[in-house]
Amino acid sequence: MANDLLAAKAEAKTLSGLDALEIASQQKVTTRAGRIWANLWPKFAAIGLVILVWQILVWFEWKPTYSLPSPAMVFGDLGEYVTQEAFWSGLATTGRRAAVGFGAALTIGLLLGLAVARIRILRAAIGSMITAMQTMPSIAWFPLAILLFQLSEQAIFFVVVLGAAPSIANGVIYGLDYIPPLLLRAGRNVGARGLSLYRYVIVPAALPAIIAGLKQGWAFAWRSLMAGELLVVIASKTSIGFQLTAARELADAERLMSIMIEILVLGILVDAAFGAADRAVRRRWGVLDRANS
Repeated sequence: MANDLLAAKAEAKTLSGLDALEIASQQKVTTRAGRIWANLWPKFAAIGLVILVWQILVWFEWKPTYSLPSPAMVFGDLGEYVTQEAFWSGLATTGRRAAVGFGAALTIGLLLGLAVARIRILRAAIGSMITAMQTMPSIAWFPLAILLFQLSEQAIFFVVVLGAAPSIANGVIYGLDYIPPLLLRAGRNVGARGLSLYRYVIVPAALPAIIAGLKQGWAFAWRSLMAGELLVVIASKTSIGFQLTAARELADAERLMSIMIEILVLGILVDAAFGAADRAVRRRWGVLDRANS
């Protein structure tokens, strides 16, 4: 026992410099609730600052209240809006379109990225075209989509897929490009071939870049979907974009801003989901310390 105490004291004395600072930083937040609060309070502070600036603009009468209603007016309307059937119907329609469109873009982007990254002739033929399509604004696809599919669900689906798939494919391509060749050789040496090489070596190694591509692809898909619902109005199906257009045409500023808050909240929730997936991957890779996990 005495020897163990002496060894512990000797080890404690050797901790200095960056080691001591790292241990101190890890001991600042010890509970799960503390870590959650440490992640949430900056977001709450930013939201509070935006609301304060918004309220100041209202106090100074920068715009009349029928154009820029106060936060109290908007949040009051939002509370009423979420209790109405239109809110849930629009959310369901937009959510279904987003899920189907992003699912199709995910499948196409993953397969295309894997093919282009591993087949040289495909890389030479369409590699630069994928990047060009990624940089092309989604709104530019809508004239063609309307010509092909008229004002329909297919037109929206077409643009959502074209907006998201190139970003996902590029994430896969860059992820595979940066896999160390030594890792591939090690996988082949232990018998990994064909699909097993992809399953156990290539995909896990490229997963961080793939998740980054998925996150960027979702952002493109969501923006494309919102633009599509604003441009392609299908009167028989209410949606978030349809309700946003209706609020604008009726000059209902309170409802318009309530719907914009809904869109913002949905974006934050999806970003939180991708952030959790990214942290899980980084934790598995050992590049996330305890203080940030």
